[in-house]
Amino acid sequence: MIIKNDTTKLLVTLSFLLILPFVQKQWFNLYSFNINDNSFYSILYYLSGAICPSLVCLNSLKNYTYHDFKKDKIHSIKIIKGTRLLFFVAINLIFLSYFIADYIYINFDLIFNLFLEEINVPKPDIPQFSFVIFMISILLIFKKSKFLIKKIILVNFILISLYIWHLQINNISVDDQFYIYGYFGLKDLNLINLFILVSIEISFYTWSFLSYKTNLSDWIVPKPKKGDVIPFLNILIFYFFIIIYYSILT
Repeated sequence: MIIKNDTTKLLVTLSFLLILPFVQKQWFNLYSFNINDNSFYSILYYLSGAICPSLVCLNSLKNYTYHDFKKDKIHSIKIIKGTRLLFFVAINLIFLSYFIADYIYINFDLIFNLFLEEINVPKPDIPQFSFVIFMISILLIFKKSKFLIKKIILVNFILISLYIWHLQINNISVDDQFYIYGYFGLKDLNLINLFILVSIEISFYTWSFLSYKTNLSDWIVPKPKKGDVIPFLNILIFYFFIIIYYSILT
């Protein structure tokens, strides 16, 4: 029953997101007639840019943060341990920490380029950036700080989404002065923002699986079962619809 209710809520949310861009376009048309005035529709259109990012964050916080896995009796032939486990842990932790650090830097870079142009924030050099990645990796090991970082990432996503919305409404061009410019070789800032978040979501899920309960303290992780792949697929399906939303809106 719980699974059915959650599925229904997700379908309603996705249906709403597919309808929303058409409504926003109508608000934009009404806003265009009064572009120089602070009309009701101009305010409504500005505020509508926060709807999709807020729904993304609420869904991620509820469904893609507090992952739970079945911990059955471990059989020796169905485990990951030793050097292989060290490799998976190190790669995943470095990858996740790097994207988190880079994503937060993108946020600060947008703030200073949009609102504090007189202040130049240089990109951290390799030793500084490596230290930040190391500190994030340490925080990800602990349960409470891991969830705190995930919440910070979701707030980061909302802020960057609003900055991008501000750029698009005011026709502000993005050049190589912005760090986000050309990220992944893309020019669509919404897609860049989404792809970074999806990369973090997938890596965070993998890290949650590897570090679940006593897995790392025992240095034994059971091999993933078919059921462990379902949340991974749910993440991809959900964000696929978010990409469709931004494609329609554009």
